[in-house]
Amino acid sequence: MGGTGLENLILQDARTETITTPYGVVTVDIGHFGGQNAPLVFMSRHGKGHTLPPHLVNYRANIWALQELGVRKIIATAAVGSLASRLQLGDIVLMDQFLDFTKSRPHTFYEGGEQGVLHVDMTEPYCKSLQAVIRVAGEAVGVPLEEGATYVCTEGPRFETPAEIRMYQMLGGECVGMTSVPEVVLAKECGMCYATIGMITNEAAGIADHPLTHEEVIVSMKATGKTVAQLIQETFRILRPEQDCRCQLGNSEVGKF
Repeated sequence: MGGTGLENLILQDARTETITTPYGVVTVDIGHFGGQNAPLVFMSRHGKGHTLPPHLVNYRANIWALQELGVRKIIATAAVGSLASRLQLGDIVLMDQFLDFTKSRPHTFYEGGEQGVLHVDMTEPYCKSLQAVIRVAGEAVGVPLEEGATYVCTEGPRFETPAEIRMYQMLGGECVGMTSVPEVVLAKECGMCYATIGMITNEAAGIADHPLTHEEVIVSMKATGKTVAQLIQETFRILRPEQDCRCQLGNSEVGKF
């Protein structure tokens, strides 16, 4: 799952498919990398041409569509701003935890009634097993990875104030973005493995010495996109479809609370 900056992720024999879900219609590209038998699904989170702001992304439709297609493992890319001195412009980072500051987004598939109720376990929101494969891929292609970051997810589409950034830093946040939640939560509810590769595209408000712009983010993502595409291709080259983690048990306790 990604968007701007991943133009270098080239699928062979690609086709576009439209999936109708209970939450809306989703369009994806399905194809292969060289030598791979298993198909790869690419989803542009913000729609073709980046037409959807983060607070209006149909996260439930997106994850439901991937489930309908049989996807079990999701690698998501995200542009993030740095809140920590160890994370510099152009760095690539694996997320470990998140802090949720979104406000208006549906966060669950389980809203009672026939669906039941699910209090999904988020002890490990980002799959450690999938991250281990990404780490091996990074070593193989010479892409250094920063690890163990806490992602602060804000509502958007505005950037944050310096006061908010100081608060996030006090709470332990190291990078800030607008898309990981509820995407990671919904994937967990569907029993999917999910990992986020963050691209540090800017310093946050109050840290940067210039006004923040969306154009700055786009330029930075395109500069890092080729490296991330290489990392993703190597990850899928060595990734196995079997789940060897607890992610698949994410919805096993529906209705038991």
